[in-house]
Amino acid sequence: MGNGSSAVKVCADHQGGINWLSLSPDGQRLLTGSEDGTARLWSTADSQCHGHFQGHESYITFCHLENEAAFTCSADHTIRKWDVVTGQCLAIYRGHTSIVNRILVAKDYLFSGSYDRTARCWSVDKEKQIQEFRGHRNCVLTLAHYSSKDVLEEEEEERGGGGESKQRPPGDRELFSGSTDYTIRTWNIVTGEQLKVFKEHQGSIICLELVNRHLYSGSADRTVKCWLVDTGERIQTYKAHKHSVSTLKYHAGILFTGSGDACARAFNSRSGVLQKIFRGHKFIINCIQIHNELLYTASHDGTLRIWDIRGICKRNKRRLKKEKCVQGRSSQKGSLSRLFNNKVGCMVQQENGEHETVELM
Repeated sequence: MGNGSSAVKVCADHQGGINWLSLSPDGQRLLTGSEDGTARLWSTADSQCHGHFQGHESYITFCHLENEAAFTCSADHTIRKWDVVTGQCLAIYRGHTSIVNRILVAKDYLFSGSYDRTARCWSVDKEKQIQEFRGHRNCVLTLAHYSSKDVLEEEEEERGGGGESKQRPPGDRELFSGSTDYTIRTWNIVTGEQLKVFKEHQGSIICLELVNRHLYSGSADRTVKCWLVDTGERIQTYKAHKHSVSTLKYHAGILFTGSGDACARAFNSRSGVLQKIFRGHKFIINCIQIHNELLYTASHDGTLRIWDIRGICKRNKRRLKKEKCVQGRSSQKGSLSRLFNNKVGCMVQQENGEHETVELM
């Protein structure tokens, strides 16, 4: 397997490790949240810092960037909303009684997970808590929720590009939470009711990602698992990590992961085959983002790196096209889980050669 070459630049602006990295919807800005209690705004065009958000009384655990506003959460038990242009704090959301680990923004609603063992839903504009999700036996580390885009794409697939949509509860009524109690739980956002519990991991659930009714979960047990959301069935496990899986991102049939072993990895999402290892960071990789076939990795070593993944994406698109042809000719019938685990025509040869890599800032 090819390994990423060493980067040539280092971002040293933060006075501590970078805990999270968020990309704006238009792809023009990056937001980093740090152990130093500040968040910084970067341009993807000139690789320069264009904003500085300061006000939290402790380190920032997570950040989320919209085109016009930024959101951060912190060990000071609060969540803050910021004006991207002026850097002014627009709102403070108070209510959690311990460290806030994660936030999600979905239209007018804000979701949060905390060491106080709860997940909560807030009105973005009114700064008011409107729902609380209780059931975890330990702290809530991560959250996942369907975006409106995900739900629309799913409905389009069900209609086959035309006709009436099936009558079913919309996916965006579900919130997923991962905890140090080793479980993932699903909640009805409207009622607060717990719907399902996923229990196979042998360590804390650190990161979650929802893609086309599949849920990917990264854990301190050094694995990622893929689940069918509707049934709770585990259909794939991704191994090879030498430490906890700290972050993950699905892109074009590839599952990218970051780990406490300071490496990022790329897996064939269907077969689970490891395709690439990206080496260069010195400490845990806390966040991954992907834009224009560039992989962004942020680490506790205080650096942000960019990796060129055009080659692996191109090869994967060719493979997916071949798989569709094979499936189209096949008369095999079976459950979605059988098809997902069928490795015929899905295995990938190990690749030689190295990635080009440039480090931001």
